[in-house]
Amino acid sequence: MPSWIEIVLRTLAAITILFALTKVLGKRQISQLSLFEYITGISIGNIAAYISLDLDNLWFLGMVSLAVWVSVSVGMEFLTIKSKKARDFIDGKGTVLIKDGQLLKESLHKERLTLDEMLEQLRKKDVYRVADVEFAVMESSGEVNVLLKKAYQPLTPDTLGWQVPNEREAMTVLMDGEIQDEVLSNLGHDRQWLLQELEKRNVKESEVFFAQIDSNGELLIDTGEESKQPQNSQQSKPKDRVIMLIEQFEAELIRLERLSRNESDRRVYQTAIDRFQASTKSLPDQLLKH
Repeated sequence: MPSWIEIVLRTLAAITILFALTKVLGKRQISQLSLFEYITGISIGNIAAYISLDLDNLWFLGMVSLAVWVSVSVGMEFLTIKSKKARDFIDGKGTVLIKDGQLLKESLHKERLTLDEMLEQLRKKDVYRVADVEFAVMESSGEVNVLLKKAYQPLTPDTLGWQVPNEREAMTVLMDGEIQDEVLSNLGHDRQWLLQELEKRNVKESEVFFAQIDSNGELLIDTGEESKQPQNSQQSKPKDRVIMLIEQFEAELIRLERLSRNESDRRVYQTAIDRFQASTKSLPDQLLKH
């Protein structure tokens, strides 16, 4: 057999074996490398190259070496799952780099991290002042995670005491020109309903590149061409907006009542809450129904 054919066959075999072994190692090997996994990845790559290109008669020993490396790697993963001590030794521990807005010089030196590199990591997290950071830690993977002080954290509905409706993920019902009948069925619709919705917007099925149904039941259509984009409504229904505003205002009154510093203020807010709840009861039942 010519050498070049043998190399082609060995390379294809190595690719197939590597793919199978990578599936055995799992997604963590790809997305989150520890020090040992990094060494394993390099070694497996070198062995695969040896199997592909070395034309001596002992190439099958590379297969044995691959099997040993993968077995050890899988064994190490199970060991780290079962033992905290083994996990700390093999994967390492996180290192605190900033505490209470102060850089920890010894920790930076331990991780051989310069100030420029530390500031760069903070900027990646949209943080530009060290004093704004409550806590920053370098994980065993090398990533730096940051917790801002309360005063500098973004406002959320929960912080304001607002109650917002739950939202589910948007479901793709048409992709690359193919209707996803199973997804439509799970949402309580069918192919006929989708075609009728497309017809209402003067869009042909063949023109749609991508379509989703969001948490509000709104069909969002993308043709993939700017000149042919249909009009997608992004506004929530008036009834939903009214219900959301009522719930937010009531939640804000309750929050203020709880934060009252004296009994007089608390009574004022409690009276406002009672009057507000009484007034909303007079609204039509159809409006307040979810």
